Amino acid sequence: MDLTYRIARVRRRAVATTRRPLFREGLRESLPMSIGIAAWGLVAGVAMAKSGLGIPLAILMSLLVSAGSSQVAALPLIASDAPMWVVWATVACINLRFLVFSYQYRPYFAHLPRRRRVTLSYFMGDTIFAVFLRRFPDPRPEPGQVDYFWGAALVNWGSWQIAVITGIVAGAAIPTEWGIGFAGTMALLALTCGQLRSRSTWIAAFMAASAAVAAYSLPLRMNIVVAIAAAVAVGVLAQHTRTQAASR
Repeated sequence: MDLTYRIARVRRRAVATTRRPLFREGLRESLPMSIGIAAWGLVAGVAMAKSGLGIPLAILMSLLVSAGSSQVAALPLIASDAPMWVVWATVACINLRFLVFSYQYRPYFAHLPRRRRVTLSYFMGDTIFAVFLRRFPDPRPEPGQVDYFWGAALVNWGSWQIAVITGIVAGAAIPTEWGIGFAGTMALLALTCGQLRSRSTWIAAFMAASAAVAAYSLPLRMNIVVAIAAAVAVGVLAQHTRTQAASR
């Protein structure tokens, strides 16, 4: 009875959330990005299907990891029987960007209970981060921010998981000649360019791209980690410079 009551209470809260204006706004503003998310998710799903993991294990991996770059990077390591610590270390390094996202979200959600913050952290994504900061540029808590986040998360997580599972189940029937990977990459590139609104962000993006290309020969796709480190370093330096200029 207690479990039934809890399920009913969660359901009532979910229904009430979907009726709030900021939830619908977050959902609406994230919908255009679902095409790129789905394209990239389909690529990841097809790659997982052709890696020999098996459908149940591949779906479980998608639900647990829920990050395209790290999922794709882990597949060749798993297929080659690499040590488990190597797989874990590779996934952790590639997902370091979520640590940066968490730090950026802190001013907005630090007042929430830890359980809610942990739940929100699972649904963080690149597109959610982009639309959320565009909607709430000032780093301070405001009413409706959690509702907006859940609206964007519904589109991001739902589009990703549906596309990944579709790719896993129908992976053998999707030919590589379709160029799905290129479509997903271009969609994510368009999203990234839309967030370059200042000189510092352009410089950070240029440094990240240059570092990724320069370190392309590194094993385990470590060039992604190098690019993230370069972008973060430039961003920190730019923030420090602006702070010093403002204090003068």
